[in-house]
Amino acid sequence: MEFKHESNRIYLNDENGNMIAEVTFPAISENAVNIDHTYVDDSLRGQGIAGKLMEEVVQQLKEENKKANLTCSYAVKWFEKNIQYRDLLLSKDY
Repeated sequence: MEFKHESNRIYLNDENGNMIAEVTFPAISENAVNIDHTYVDDSLRGQGIAGKLMEEVVQQLKEENKKANLTCSYAVKWFEKNIQYRDLLLSKDY
């Protein structure tokens, strides 16, 4: 499984080129993004794909030395469970 990276978006396509999973995180400043949307197609549910998308975002944030705001409900829950990454958040209230 190979995720594709674009500016402020990480996604996965199926063999036909259809997008089947994505996370978007538009910039809100030079050093911060807003993780605002996570999507996983029904055919992939229960396989941990959304979590893998979050791990990809975390890696990108670290590489780019950026912080994140969370408005996606899945991202909020994921960061609550993965407290080792809370230093990447703009607000520690999650």
